[in-house]
Amino acid sequence: MSSIFRDRALGSSKRHSQYQSPMPQQQPVYPVEGLPCPFEDPGSNLSDSELRETAYEILVAACRSTGTRPLTYIPQSEKTERAPAISHSASLQRSLTSSAASRVKKALGLKTSSASKRRVGGGDSVSQGRGKKAVTVGELIRVQMRVSEQTDSRIRRALLRIAAGQLGRRMESVVLPLELLQQFKSSDFPSQQEYAAWQRKNLKVLEAGLLLHPHLPLEKTNSASQQLQQIIRGAPEKPLETGKHNESMQVLRSIVMSLACRSFDGSASETCHWADGFPLNLRLYKMLLEASFDINEDTSIIEEVDEVLELIKKTWVILGLNQMLHNLCFSWVLFHRYVATGQVENDLLFASNNLLIEVEKDANEIRDPVSSNILSSILSVILGWAEKRLLAYHDNFHSGNVESMQSVVSLGLLSAKILVEDISYEYRRNRKEVSVTCERVETYIRSSLRTAFAQKMEKVNSRKHISKNQKGSLPALSILAQDTSKLALNEKEIFSPIMKRWHPFAAGVAVATLHSCYGNELKQFITGISELTPDAIEVLRAADKLEKDLVQIAVEDAVDSEDGGKSIIREMPPYEAEAVIANLVKSWIEIRVDRLKEWTDRNLQQEVWNPQANKERCAPSAVEVLRIIDETLEAYFLLPIPMHLVLLPELMTGFDRCLQHYILKAKSGCGTRSTYVPSLPALTRCSTGSKFHGVFRKKEKSQITQKRQVGTSNGDNSFGIPQLCVRLNTFQQIRTELGVLEKRILADLENAECTLIYDIANGTGKRFDLSATACVEGIQQLCEAIAYKIIFHNLSHVLWDGLYVGEVYSCRIGPFLEEVEQYLEIISSTVHDRVRTRVITDIMKASFDGFLLVVLAGGPSRAFTQKDSEIIKEDFKLLTDLFWSNGDGLPADLIDKFSTTVKNILPLLGTDTESLIEQFKHLILESFGSANSKLPLPPTSAQWDPTEPNTILRVLCYRNDEVAAKFLKKTYNLPKKL
Repeated sequence: MSSIFRDRALGSSKRHSQYQSPMPQQQPVYPVEGLPCPFEDPGSNLSDSELRETAYEILVAACRSTGTRPLTYIPQSEKTERAPAISHSASLQRSLTSSAASRVKKALGLKTSSASKRRVGGGDSVSQGRGKKAVTVGELIRVQMRVSEQTDSRIRRALLRIAAGQLGRRMESVVLPLELLQQFKSSDFPSQQEYAAWQRKNLKVLEAGLLLHPHLPLEKTNSASQQLQQIIRGAPEKPLETGKHNESMQVLRSIVMSLACRSFDGSASETCHWADGFPLNLRLYKMLLEASFDINEDTSIIEEVDEVLELIKKTWVILGLNQMLHNLCFSWVLFHRYVATGQVENDLLFASNNLLIEVEKDANEIRDPVSSNILSSILSVILGWAEKRLLAYHDNFHSGNVESMQSVVSLGLLSAKILVEDISYEYRRNRKEVSVTCERVETYIRSSLRTAFAQKMEKVNSRKHISKNQKGSLPALSILAQDTSKLALNEKEIFSPIMKRWHPFAAGVAVATLHSCYGNELKQFITGISELTPDAIEVLRAADKLEKDLVQIAVEDAVDSEDGGKSIIREMPPYEAEAVIANLVKSWIEIRVDRLKEWTDRNLQQEVWNPQANKERCAPSAVEVLRIIDETLEAYFLLPIPMHLVLLPELMTGFDRCLQHYILKAKSGCGTRSTYVPSLPALTRCSTGSKFHGVFRKKEKSQITQKRQVGTSNGDNSFGIPQLCVRLNTFQQIRTELGVLEKRILADLENAECTLIYDIANGTGKRFDLSATACVEGIQQLCEAIAYKIIFHNLSHVLWDGLYVGEVYSCRIGPFLEEVEQYLEIISSTVHDRVRTRVITDIMKASFDGFLLVVLAGGPSRAFTQKDSEIIKEDFKLLTDLFWSNGDGLPADLIDKFSTTVKNILPLLGTDTESLIEQFKHLILESFGSANSKLPLPPTSAQWDPTEPNTILRVLCYRNDEVAAKFLKKTYNLPKKL
């Protein structure tokens, strides 16, 4: 057996030195992402190394089967002492060193290395002497398949024994793994574990070939298959006895042969079918074909590929293959190796494509469903891979690797054509929509260019925000038009010459696609503008130039066509950019202000006044209004038409009214100071001994409660304190931006008439008067609304309903201060710093007013003694300290200014009742005279004042002692209780 793989000598080779070593180093494995294997898993947990060893066994057996003379085994110890002396078939006796350059490589279009040109004189290895044995094809394949010399020796020894015991039988009539099991015992292996693994491997091969993937389908009632499955499952627990006359071995042989020798008509077949079921046969054959690749250079086919393939083809009879399946499988192996090695060796792809051309010739002859399924499975994977690259070929190919693109296109089209035309009727019926050649190439062109265009557009959009404020920067669609023109020229020069091989108007289809893509964007752009702007003009001019470039390419591409390219031109409806420019100029000024007003109304209805909407904490709608005004002014001064400066005041007046409308609508419903401050009630006298008898009449108490609830009954969250702060910030933002806009207009008018510039600079031409006044009034109103809503509405539970209710010492100002401080923190973090002090000042004023209201008109649950005055004074000191905040708050002089009234009134609370009565009488007499014996009831004044009789009277009404009660009863007949 040794001579079969050793008679065909090789000349000097770069692998020769490695043949003398036990095993070459295994090459790295490359991941193949997104490339599914078209062959199913053969099952039985067969590893690649087990499949490779099995494939090698089949190869050696098949080569032995083709010999015409008996086989003699040479022990390993004698190999180095004697040269092979056994001759074989004529095909094996031919010397490799005298052969010409590889015919296979030439046919597949593969490069031939310089090693193929070497020639070594002489014939076979015998003539080279007894002491220097030449390397043979068999030895080459063994090394290529990474089979050790020990394994090779064992295989050949087993085949000699099989041949000796079955003289005259060809290998296709033998179940090789069954025969191998019978030839060896554990003593033939270095260890029991290795023997057990070898035995399991052969059983797994039997399982895969006879049970999982049989040549003929197994019937469910087949008892032999069940028996074989039981033997295989029991093997791990009890090693199989493989002696020739062993009963278990005889049973196994009987079962295996009955399964392997089945035929379609039910008769016993002379050929054993154990390795020709799909996909096991293709997985084994793939292992053999991979021996064609140089183990030291995984993208290179060995120079001895002709001799290697000649031997590999001898396995067809065992594996059930033919020339078409060989071509198909070899094409897949070449293709897979190209992908797995990083797609760097284009020769592999070219060779795979050439083999697929041969497959196409034979595909029409396929009749059996198994071959059809194999063909479909492999071609579907190749087609999927090719189309993934071709549908976006601009991402995968460029001028540096465009040569490989032709092979990819050819590979994809061949696969699609065979799948559509040459497989089963059912498959063709389900794939009617798949077209080939011209129509398919058109799909690739359109898809890839749409993708490339989308990428260009995304890139332009990403740069748009960066270049927005750069002077002289082009509009996005103008840049996109330039990039699209470059893309079209690149397509014409690089890709269209390749695509034109399958499509006569490849360049025309390309530019028509780009024309449509850009046209869609241009339509959206035109729809989005209703007036003339510099950007609009720039974009429309760029679009016009692009269209002319694209039409020129289409005409040149179709110059030799029958219709002169009219069909392509019909796909390119004109942009009509010049007509659009003319229409925009006519309507620019007329619609600008009206559209802004409509936009303002619509977005104010949707505005939620969210403090987190932006870092300025102002309304996005206002930011957008200001942005539109700013961009409109910029566009107005950049219009490439004669500037009509007389229209500038009209344009500014329109903007001014829009902003005024925005401000008035934004502050509507926010309330004012009077919305939240209750009216003062009529007077009653306090009932001594009980602090819970009403000071007010029931009707009057109800009126105060209703007053505090004004504007809050609807529960609208858009009028909460944070939302009111956003409105306030918005007015301040508008006020600031108005000044910026006015300065900008002055700068834009530098080259205009001096008189107009002088008028604007001196205020006579200023057009933002209405909105500026509305901002000032709105800020004032909102500051007061925020302050008085916080004190009299949001904090009513700790002020009106809590402060000094019952005993004064037990209901002091602490809870109120804590909650006021929380609101001050909200104000500090939300309100614009330009108006923050004003809001806090108004909150301080509101808290002082609330404090006095509690003391002088706090309702039936409050009454004060003279001694309570010290506590009240102390509480007010705490209140003022809160706003001073150890010097970090409001200025001390500001606090003193607004606390003067309270400080002047608080001493009245500590004055004895008799003195208060005397002061009251004195003031009444001064105000009304002494015409009547009865003192008149003083009217309620707008301001509390210690010298005002109504203020002193209210102190007396809340004085909890008998003297005050008697005076009020006698003077005004006020009741003690309601």
